[in-house]
Amino acid sequence: MANEYDGVRYEEVYILNSRGMKLFTCSWLPIDCEPKALIFLCHGYAMECSISMKDTGIRLAKAGFGVYGMDYEGHGKSAGLQGFVSSFDAVVDDCSDHYSKISERKENKKKMRILMGESMGGAVALLLHRKKSDFWDGAVLIAPMCKIADDMRPHPMVISVLTKLCNFIPTWKLIPTQDVVDSAFRDPEVRKEIRNNPYCYKGRPRLQTGYQLLTVSMDLEQRLEEVTLPFLIVHGGEDTVTDPSVSKLLYEKASSIDKSFKLYPGMWHSLSYGEFPENRNIVFSDIISWLNEKISMGNSRLERQQKHANDNLPKISS
Repeated sequence: MANEYDGVRYEEVYILNSRGMKLFTCSWLPIDCEPKALIFLCHGYAMECSISMKDTGIRLAKAGFGVYGMDYEGHGKSAGLQGFVSSFDAVVDDCSDHYSKISERKENKKKMRILMGESMGGAVALLLHRKKSDFWDGAVLIAPMCKIADDMRPHPMVISVLTKLCNFIPTWKLIPTQDVVDSAFRDPEVRKEIRNNPYCYKGRPRLQTGYQLLTVSMDLEQRLEEVTLPFLIVHGGEDTVTDPSVSKLLYEKASSIDKSFKLYPGMWHSLSYGEFPENRNIVFSDIISWLNEKISMGNSRLERQQKHANDNLPKISS
């Protein structure tokens, strides 16, 4: 399915992953120009791409970028039990397979590849970078989930019990949590949209899902210094879902030479969708400025590849 509106071409395609599951994918492309870079979206837990990331896709496509999204297994319009993440590695593999294929198309080979992950999607983006560290050219991390805040870290005994229960009742909705819709999305109109969106999961986290999120967060926390790609972190100062101080820690510990961190006082967790329109305008203005700056600096990955190819050319003796 493809639609065109306001200078943007939107398309939906279903693909099969390596496990034979049907996954929903979508894209927003500028109609009147060749995309100047590729943006790959990684949505948050319980969210989806086609509705809740529509504004993101349109804004970036209008700014001249090719934007690609996909719903993870168990999320949105993709196959799988809703809200169930059996393996975070499988989620990362699915994103890596699909986004790598798009990047390696003939028309895209010379374009920069930027990951954009929000909340849990920030963790997905960081793990995509870890999986193929020289493949991606940068990342925009929106309130990324990359560490369990100290005051929210479960007791080791709780983790032990959770681990054992996952072996017997992995899909049960037993994890008590606050209402994330009320705490993450500041705009009441957006909250209403999410509650009416059948593709957003709104039940309690399932046991295996909670365990996967916990272990991934703890793993990322221990390896923040392994992050080497250029990145921009944006985070709301009043975020109660992911801790802004954790984003600051990622900024400080990452080995990246090119890194930026923007904190927005008074803003909440969902900066790309849940904030009031005037605040979203501020955030996207900063994101697009950062993206354009990366493009103006040139594609260092392509330069490295060209140098490597040149170094390996047979030497002609005089």
